[in-house]
Amino acid sequence: MHEKSPHFSEMFGDGLVRTPYQSYDEWIATQEPERLARKSQEAEAFFRRTGITFNVYGQDDAEERLIPFDLVPRILSSTEWSKLSRGIEQRVRAINAFLHDIYNRQEILRAGVVPIKLIAENDAFLPQMMDFTPAGGVYTHIVGTDIVRTGEDDFFVLEDNARTPSGVSYMLENRETMLQMFPELFSKIKVQRVSDYPKDLRLSLEASATQSCDGRPCVVVLTPGIHNSAYYEHSFLADQMGVELVEGHDLRVVDGHIAMRTTRGYKVIDVIYRRVDDEFLDPLTFNPTSMLGVPGIMDVYRAGNVTIANAPGTGVADDKAIYSYMPDIIEFYTGEKAILKNVETFRCSEPDTLKYVLGNLKKLVVKEVHGSGGYGMLVGPAATKDECVDFAKKLAANPANYIAQPTLSLSTVPIFTEAGLAPRHVDLRPFALVSPGAVEIVPGGLTRVALQEGSLVVNSSQGGGTKDTWVLEG
Repeated sequence: MHEKSPHFSEMFGDGLVRTPYQSYDEWIATQEPERLARKSQEAEAFFRRTGITFNVYGQDDAEERLIPFDLVPRILSSTEWSKLSRGIEQRVRAINAFLHDIYNRQEILRAGVVPIKLIAENDAFLPQMMDFTPAGGVYTHIVGTDIVRTGEDDFFVLEDNARTPSGVSYMLENRETMLQMFPELFSKIKVQRVSDYPKDLRLSLEASATQSCDGRPCVVVLTPGIHNSAYYEHSFLADQMGVELVEGHDLRVVDGHIAMRTTRGYKVIDVIYRRVDDEFLDPLTFNPTSMLGVPGIMDVYRAGNVTIANAPGTGVADDKAIYSYMPDIIEFYTGEKAILKNVETFRCSEPDTLKYVLGNLKKLVVKEVHGSGGYGMLVGPAATKDECVDFAKKLAANPANYIAQPTLSLSTVPIFTEAGLAPRHVDLRPFALVSPGAVEIVPGGLTRVALQEGSLVVNSSQGGGTKDTWVLEG
């Protein structure tokens, strides 16, 4: 028996080891703490040697940092994963349908399901995408859906990441590290593979090439460069897929196509997996001062001569005010109720709702509608009185920029500490690959863990770490 917690423990449930963890619990009971501590140090050394780091913007000490890795896996049964993957696929298909609609016929706006104002005044909405459909009708080729759990069968989608979801390299490296450190575990416990992701990503991107492509499509990864916080992931994925990693100055428009500079001249590119934000993608269309994109790329794109993944303008689906309408969006396009629930969301742009939020800041989590990385948010229960007063002023000055949600009792998974196993809050980011007619979801994803006791903030930029995520074979 283990001590009961006010939060749902994914390993210990109501004090008894839950079924997905039973084999792991038997194994860890036989392990010497000294060996586990040594393995934890080995993992850190491996990550440093491999260069698995990230940068934190806006800080004086913005050197490259290591994302802490915890060696206790997060384990899901095949039954739990089946429900999650069905819900993610339903959601991803609805998001693609929504994006196609708002950039073409806008039927969901005419039907009054989503307010026109939310689209018309949305900074992520690109008029340049109107009346254009990407190859195969795919807008979100790679989607990362953030999921939290509060009980045995209570999974909620916290947010959608349809623009440029990151973290998949950590998912892959976490698994590789665990396989190297504890090969006996994977002999004892049958875990579904994640190692096929780079191959599947390349095949999915190739399947999304335009019809004008001859032979095997040429795919590249477009990075802003070495100073980007996720540069390690950009180079890692290009290497794993066996494709070129390029920057904007490596590309140019040649005879109506995008071409890459090589030692043999320029080579036509068919698919660009871009990790450059919309604003910097094309200085002739968006930010004229951008040095990161390719002048004229939007004209080539709209002419159907290159595929950009993810499509420009997909950031509308990441908007947290749009998120609050996702159950209605899913039903509008699929005719089905959402399999995965949303977290209750208060839209601060509505006067009565704003009044409620301002009066209950200590109970709520307040986020910017376009925020990410744990920045620009208020976690009410953990905030001081002065922090709440200051945040209330920002909120009152620009209410449409914020949404609020109840503080959830996130599930916990143990981490390894010097004192033994200790519960910490987690979330999960599974990754879906979308190509014409197909949605493929990697069995697992990136589990992020709040390493500070009691903290609900799992973001690596805010001190969080990661875990390997296991989906058991059925």
